Amino acid sequence: MLESVPTRIVHDELLELGEGPTYDPETNTAFWFDIIGKGLYEMPLASGNVTRHDMPVMASEIAVVDEATQIVAGEDGLYLRERDTGRLTLHKPLEADRPDTRSNDGGVHPSGALWIGTMGKRAEREAGAIYHYRAGTITSLYANVSIPNAICFSDDGRLAYFADTAINKLMRVDCDPATGLPTGEPTELHDQAGGPGALDGALVARDGTIWIACWGGKCLMVLSPEGKVLRRIEVPASQPTCPAFIGETADKILVTTAHQGMTPGARADDANAGRTFVLEPGVAGKHPPKVVIG
Repeated sequence: MLESVPTRIVHDELLELGEGPTYDPETNTAFWFDIIGKGLYEMPLASGNVTRHDMPVMASEIAVVDEATQIVAGEDGLYLRERDTGRLTLHKPLEADRPDTRSNDGGVHPSGALWIGTMGKRAEREAGAIYHYRAGTITSLYANVSIPNAICFSDDGRLAYFADTAINKLMRVDCDPATGLPTGEPTELHDQAGGPGALDGALVARDGTIWIACWGGKCLMVLSPEGKVLRRIEVPASQPTCPAFIGETADKILVTTAHQGMTPGARADDANAGRTFVLEPGVAGKHPPKVVIG
């Protein structure tokens, strides 16, 4: 059964592939993308006004570097973005020689490392990978990934989680808390075979629970650190893509959704597909760390 919690629409635009939400506590601002539509959306929570910034490439992840700079994962590399002007400068190429791939899900480790996944633009099987970036160095972690998702980390930095949505299993791996690099081999934590939905973007709350958007499942699923399903929270769109803790106390969750791949009939039945929501599920979340670039 899906649990209903206070939910509201914060952005009406129907995004083809809403993704990559995050929150900057220093400016009390939420950000997210429409990957296919090449748009970055910015919403100061104080006003609730949403501004779209056009992007020159497909992009999927944004994080804070310092008070003036953000880092953006795009289809051909990592970019530094000037917060005030929106100016982008290529920082590190990433699969720039692969026009068939783009960035997808990512997350910031407590050490300041950015994990970022890539995938085929047509979701070609095993066309993508998962990478680690920190202090100017990109390291390949896992190859032959079809749809990288659910990248998130325990509060102490000793555990990383990730999924390949095509396989639909959540994996767990030990990490060096000082660098965010894996120190062991991944093991299966949760098998989502049979649904509801497929594993998409994810977060870890302060109590260690894992909050995962279920594409096609119309919900956020909450797992215990041991992989047990604790809650399934309704999202009023069939294809939720990624959650982000927002607000000064990180007690609300912004959820992006998508209408990518839906037939006209399915879209007619799902009027909210692609809208952006805020849920109040009663959670103690946490704010994302800053990325270390040098």
